[in-house]
Amino acid sequence: MLKVKQFRYGADNLGYLIYGVRDALVIDGGAYREMLDFIEKKNLNLLYLTNTHDHYDHTSGNRDFIGHHKRHILKYEDLIKEGEIKLEGRKIKIYNTPGHTEDSVCFHVDNMLISGDTLFNGTIGNCFTGDLNGFFQSIRKIVELPVETIVYAGHDYVHDAMSYAKNLEPGNKEIDVFLRRYDPGHVFSTLEDEFRVNPFLRFNDESIIKLLKKKNLPSETEWDRWHSLMSID
Repeated sequence: MLKVKQFRYGADNLGYLIYGVRDALVIDGGAYREMLDFIEKKNLNLLYLTNTHDHYDHTSGNRDFIGHHKRHILKYEDLIKEGEIKLEGRKIKIYNTPGHTEDSVCFHVDNMLISGDTLFNGTIGNCFTGDLNGFFQSIRKIVELPVETIVYAGHDYVHDAMSYAKNLEPGNKEIDVFLRRYDPGHVFSTLEDEFRVNPFLRFNDESIIKLLKKKNLPSETEWDRWHSLMSID
């Protein structure tokens, strides 16, 4: 069984190490010093280095890892072409999830999803591509995963996300429950949690539909509701 370890760096970035008994994969290696220490302590062989997308705050550790391990970076084109990475005989699935950027991807291993800036814990990323429909299709891929899927995001935006969610749904008591369980030392949620608190995944929930109708925003279809939610300041 593969394990995932989270590393915090910068103000709120989160990078990840997927590893087994012998081998490891780095995703968004900005915390390269701490990651290298962990790799050496566990006597792991770093096989792969890659990123959830090409923004500098996620790729900032690439050069340092290459200098230490001379590893080739798995670029977006490599990831999409293969559709998976094998580590110690286990498959890590790659999902193409454009929206935040054209080259955004998510990594799915066992019951864990490393979602980069596509899906945060409690919210979603900015749609820098301008392609809201493409982003919507990416989110639809994610919401079809099992509800017990653990979401490991690219940033810790939990407090801001919950403030926004509470402003939209002040009567949603699940938001307070979510905040009480929040641990800055290990930031995660399950998809089930997200369906309770994340307005951008709750576009089929009756309370969200009522909210949109109250604001006189389109709510007839899933796309209407998604587009309306993305338009609320």
